[in-house]
Amino acid sequence: MTIHPLAAPLSVPARPELTGGRRVGVLLSHGFTGQPASVKPWGEHLAALGYAVEVPRLPGHGTTWQEMNTTRWEDWYGELGRVFDGLCLENDAVVVGGLSMGGALALRLAADHPDRVAGVVVVNPAVATRRLDVRLLPVLQHVLPSMPGIVDDIRKPGVTEHGYPRTPLRAARSMFRAWPELVAALPQVTAPLLYLRSRVDHVVDDLSEPLITERVSSSEVRVVHLEDSFHVATLDHDAPRIFAETADLLARVSAR
Repeated sequence: MTIHPLAAPLSVPARPELTGGRRVGVLLSHGFTGQPASVKPWGEHLAALGYAVEVPRLPGHGTTWQEMNTTRWEDWYGELGRVFDGLCLENDAVVVGGLSMGGALALRLAADHPDRVAGVVVVNPAVATRRLDVRLLPVLQHVLPSMPGIVDDIRKPGVTEHGYPRTPLRAARSMFRAWPELVAALPQVTAPLLYLRSRVDHVVDDLSEPLITERVSSSEVRVVHLEDSFHVATLDHDAPRIFAETADLLARVSAR
């Protein structure tokens, strides 16, 4: 299967001489039907500050939507878990984060490993939706292989996330089925949470924010609203603020 030229993972080792002598790792995940290109600038910014950064390519992404339709939430979470374990072995502390579904996956990691996650950063995460057509997916997935895609919700002109033009329905169904269990596990999240949310988002509606921010048991919850970006804010006008807010959290983790 041919992999998109921009879908290669990002892997950069820590430079503790820049981070107060501590090795701090960051795991960032792209979203559903996206690929590493949507979060690589975020990771590259943090790597330049001395943090170990891993941006994996989730199974079924960066190739074709048809291949993605053979993968499921468990495959995506399994790949993140594999990379997370490696970061934990090589670093003194690890922060997890992600965009959209990547944010949901990061929250799942934080809920499952509260003793190993030092911080969580999510950008427009989704753990629920008001969309009524989602209720039809159990039937639709057996009739239609895909529907029109939800990529490139970006306010900044001329920018693309290089995602799929179609939404693979069997893969989508697996994500939606994972949400209730994740929401139930959110009280297990204890690490500081940085929640970045676009004021205008045509992909993720307003249902997820209170479900996440009011259910986690995090010692600190900081909500930052992004005024000049749509869903893929990591490539949009507010990207510098996302990078700076994340770096601030990482600096505090490094100082512990």
